[in-house]
Amino acid sequence: MKAVSKKLLSLLLPCIFALLQVNAQQKTTGKISLKKMLQENKVTTVNRTASPLPEDAGYQGIHLDEKPGSGFVWLNDSQFGNGTIKMRLKGKDVLQRSFIGIAFHAANDSTFDAIYFRPFNFRSTDSIRRSHSVQYVSYPGYEWDVLRKDFPGKYEHDVQPVPDPNGWFLMSVEIDYPHIKVYVDKAATPSLVIKQLSKQRNGKIGLMTGNNSGGDFADLEINARK
Repeated sequence: MKAVSKKLLSLLLPCIFALLQVNAQQKTTGKISLKKMLQENKVTTVNRTASPLPEDAGYQGIHLDEKPGSGFVWLNDSQFGNGTIKMRLKGKDVLQRSFIGIAFHAANDSTFDAIYFRPFNFRSTDSIRRSHSVQYVSYPGYEWDVLRKDFPGKYEHDVQPVPDPNGWFLMSVEIDYPHIKVYVDKAATPSLVIKQLSKQRNGKIGLMTGNNSGGDFADLEINARK
């Protein structure tokens, strides 16, 4: 009898785990109101102060203030593997003061993959700076400076079409582990195509800003798939 129970338990556990994952994904699938999640305390803010965007911002979302170091707003019930993450972002055209994007497959504040943008490079007259407009990173171990040194031009690129560096633009990140494609403003051609460097296949999703950066986030849409 004990042997049968153990066998039954071994069969049921994977099913229970799969249902829990599906339930977690359902909580963060589809169009998500960041403003509402903030107001209902369904996010965890790290090294930033988050506030609702003003009524005249153009979109309903949230603003993150500027502080030294990276900042995050983690979606508490998120558990994302493969699929598409879309969101409107707004940074500013100030050199080294605007790093804005999305973190995903996160285990914690220091273990995650991310795609982020440098709006101050979007319309630079320097072609090298323009080629640093969108960036993939994987923490720990594959920070931007490591990737630029060891794999120049592979994990960062310019963006097409070129957005207004002080205005809103639409980001779309398609993830089919380990493949990632990043699109800007409904372009047919991706601005960045890479393979993930981490072995983390799923985890939390979070809004992300870099050192001394703030930014605006709106119209988050998450479409998960198996």
